[in-house]
Amino acid sequence: MNVTGFLYDVAALTPDETKIPLVIVACGSFSPPTYLHLRMFEMAKDEIVESGTYEIMAGYYSPVSSYYKKAGLAPAIHRVRMCELAVEHTSTWLMVDPWEAGQPEYQRTAVVLEHFEEMLNGNGGVHMADGSRRRYKIMLLAGGDLIESFGEPGVWSEPDLHIILGRFGCLIVERAGSDVWAFLLSHDILYHHRRNVIVIKQLIYNDISSTKVRLFVRRGMSIKYLLPNSVIQYIHEHKLYREPDRKLIGG
Repeated sequence: MNVTGFLYDVAALTPDETKIPLVIVACGSFSPPTYLHLRMFEMAKDEIVESGTYEIMAGYYSPVSSYYKKAGLAPAIHRVRMCELAVEHTSTWLMVDPWEAGQPEYQRTAVVLEHFEEMLNGNGGVHMADGSRRRYKIMLLAGGDLIESFGEPGVWSEPDLHIILGRFGCLIVERAGSDVWAFLLSHDILYHHRRNVIVIKQLIYNDISSTKVRLFVRRGMSIKYLLPNSVIQYIHEHKLYREPDRKLIGG
């Protein structure tokens, strides 16, 4: 399967026509991608399979561009490559789309989802056995911290929230100490679109964060078993996230 690209191989699959074809998109910095970023997709897959409504056709990482002003953000070319390395030998259904990362300015999440909509459904969607086409359902995959930011004043525009939650939908992975359903009840727009939000409980909590990984690298500490070895090796080779002359342990 192609690591970077749009459903070149997935489109050739024969879908279960009793289910809605689904593509999951995760937007974020992925600086660097960790095992939690991989695990989130698997948790979402379990939830989707259990529901029996959708058939997952693919999952995509969409790394943000270098123009997103955030501390610790490695250049987009490195983050795209690290995401590719993370899925290259670990998954048969996860891929990386470099469109957002390659844009000359920051792209809002709603715009990124609309990009996927155009690329996947611009020609009508996935082929059915009778020659017809069926549109892909596209959903955003995110952690509970992102959905909580939906309620922060000035962070998200109301029109964008209606696009993300209403037109597309969200798969939300709960984090330790968070109560997504309580937040849904308290936020008018989220509550309005609650039927288009799927909450995923973590049965085994994983709190690996890119922020902590970057700090470990900066302090010369081991990051082994926090992210795939291929990504660790890439960080080591390109001297990412570290102080000058600091050796990376666990590479």
